[in-house]
Amino acid sequence: MATVLNFSGKTPSQRMCLKPMAGPAISSMAIKRTCQFEQNKRDALQHCIYVKRKAENKQLNDHRLFPVMAAVQRSSGIYPSSPSPSDTIKKFYKCINEKNLKQLGDYISEDCYIEECSFNTPLQGKKEVMNFFEQLITGMGQNVKFCIQRVCEGDELIGAANWHMEWKDKQIPYTRGCSFFEFSKKGEKIILKKAQIVIESPIKPGTVVLSLLKTVTALFDGFPKTTDWFLKSPHIVFQWLWKIYTILFAPIVDSYLRLWSLAARLLSYAYYIVLYIAKFFFK
Repeated sequence: MATVLNFSGKTPSQRMCLKPMAGPAISSMAIKRTCQFEQNKRDALQHCIYVKRKAENKQLNDHRLFPVMAAVQRSSGIYPSSPSPSDTIKKFYKCINEKNLKQLGDYISEDCYIEECSFNTPLQGKKEVMNFFEQLITGMGQNVKFCIQRVCEGDELIGAANWHMEWKDKQIPYTRGCSFFEFSKKGEKIILKKAQIVIESPIKPGTVVLSLLKTVTALFDGFPKTTDWFLKSPHIVFQWLWKIYTILFAPIVDSYLRLWSLAARLLSYAYYIVLYIAKFFFK
């Protein structure tokens, strides 16, 4: 505020001269700028949060979408599936049922080893194994097929199958079996390296087996040294038993078998005669 004196003879008067008040104006501008800065800061922070959430949502959607797309691609055949033991086992028995020896040979390795419980010695080598399967396929005829019930697989290219044989979709008694397979890789496919085949026995001794087991274990426990020698070299004992059999029992058994062979031949002739007569009268 300023005071002006007038000496012109008039009553002195006071005039108010209003000048800009610099202090409050500067403070107001500073406050406005501070508020604007805080607003810009909040806007920038909100924008950063928005961008971050958008990126997280996109990443989450990508993770959710990938398994679905992968499943679709696998199902549509975009990704080629590698052969598995279970698939190879199914194809293996399919070749047997279709009597396709050429394709069956592609699944057998050169050093294949098969333990078939119906044989005294294992089958070794591809040639011997293929000869066995050729005889098997010939013996199956046109109507007998393998029916796979269950197939399972484990680690390191190992698989197993539970099966039985059928004639025109009807199960044949005493033909249930279980096969255990060990495979090896050959390029992009897997081939049979080793197998163990267990077939159901038509003889059902029942509790006799348990009684026999009890007797044998009692003998083993009573003569441990002899048992240890026997288990280390059982072939020697069987060789001596075979010699005793050939000397004492073989002639009797051979004559008995020849008699049964003759009886079976006569029965087969009688069967064919009856079948021929039945066809003649029941056309």
